[in-house]
Amino acid sequence: MTTLLPAWLNQRAQATPDRLALVAGPDRFTFRELAARVEQTARRLGAFGVRKDDRVALLMRNGACFVELIHAVSRLGAVLVPLNTRLAPAEIAWQLADVQATHLIYDPPDAETARAAARDFPGLRLATSADYPTGGETALAQLPEADCPLCDDVDPGAAHSIIYTSGTTGKPKGAVLTFGNHWWSAMASALNLGVHAEDRWLACLPLFHVGGLAIVLRGVIYGNAIIVHEAFDPVAVNRAIDEDGATMVSVVSAMLRRMIEARAGRPYPSSLRCVLLGGGPAPRPLLESCAELGVPVMQTYGLTETASQFATLSPEDASRKIGSAGKPLFPNRLRIETDHGAASPGEVGEIVVHGPTVTSGYMGSGSVAAPVQDGWFHTGDLGYVDEEGYLYVVARRDDLIISGGENIYPAEVEAVLLSHPHVEEAAVTGIPDARWGQVPVAAVKLRPDSTLTADELRAFCTARLGRYKVPAAFRFVDSLPRNAAGKLLRAALSEGWPLDGAR
Repeated sequence: MTTLLPAWLNQRAQATPDRLALVAGPDRFTFRELAARVEQTARRLGAFGVRKDDRVALLMRNGACFVELIHAVSRLGAVLVPLNTRLAPAEIAWQLADVQATHLIYDPPDAETARAAARDFPGLRLATSADYPTGGETALAQLPEADCPLCDDVDPGAAHSIIYTSGTTGKPKGAVLTFGNHWWSAMASALNLGVHAEDRWLACLPLFHVGGLAIVLRGVIYGNAIIVHEAFDPVAVNRAIDEDGATMVSVVSAMLRRMIEARAGRPYPSSLRCVLLGGGPAPRPLLESCAELGVPVMQTYGLTETASQFATLSPEDASRKIGSAGKPLFPNRLRIETDHGAASPGEVGEIVVHGPTVTSGYMGSGSVAAPVQDGWFHTGDLGYVDEEGYLYVVARRDDLIISGGENIYPAEVEAVLLSHPHVEEAAVTGIPDARWGQVPVAAVKLRPDSTLTADELRAFCTARLGRYKVPAAFRFVDSLPRNAAGKLLRAALSEGWPLDGAR
């Protein structure tokens, strides 16, 4: 028999109705006010035709409306599908088809992208978040409130969201995250970091990423306010910490570096108790600079497939274990596997994880089975644990490029390059970049007699890929470096690129 949980926002609105729940630009709502707005939005979604188990895609920027929709979709028993606004229409169209989305809600700045992505899906219903649309679109805010059934309980085993994450084949995969996955992720983080009544968690990560979504859900579960920024701006983030009471913030290395630079040596207030740092291995010089400034950085390791954090350095170990992602959060388990079996302390191998935060699988017409064996999820990431059991992440998958916190798989970019009729071979790798951490670059072998230029190839990619995936530079070569077996030598590709600060 399944034990149901009370709907999280409803329960919170009853427990602490007048406590501040959300700050987003000029909008400030208590939990009572947020719950009322969410019910209103849910009934409008009902009028829009959203029903239980429908898959509702959101192509939206951070803001109060995004937060309301996250909760409203759940009130109807539908499944949330947040989409990356940085993707090209063709990429979004693939995800809409793969997940079999029934509805798409978009912000005005993304109207053209939404329409282009939905062009081949006549059954997909579109609505804009604009209060007063100018193009004749269906406006969610102007729909009547339907008298439709709303969910007052949630099933921990039911799907809450499907979030697309890149795969080693270059194709995105829709990771299904249940209410239970998100609940246990919130509980595990609370057991490590604690919950303080005065906490305010700053969300400057996109809410379409699992790290941003996790903040929204934890705010309701913990009863803490969240501060939502439309986009990352280091000056605005520092101001929120100084003036708006932000006590916690989740960032990736490129964001943290820009915050420190904008700070110009000024110390942070003691009220800032946690800077959660994810998005891949952090440069040690950055961590050392933060330690010198007393910035409470706590590295974390997680994946979309684990509902955000899986292992996090605890506050008591932040200075003693600099560079470590900590130990698995309670009740997660982790081990390192090599070709010969379990790794010894200090030995690098694949990070394999187990626990109630791990996805139940991938969903979609083109998705593949999750790499699970006997309940253990094989991440493909490389790392090691020391003698005390602390995790150190070496790489986020063999070929992964992490640019400004965004994951880029070379195979996906190479597939686009190879679709150009003048391209015979192509290989993509990442090179260091002072601003973004890494940027992708491409070595390309053209077909005989081709006069294709780098600018033409860049324009070709821009029409088919998110901007951050477009190679920052192209090198035309006579051949690609390969070993005797014909395998591409990616390490050799990264040599000799006189490039920094591109894009």
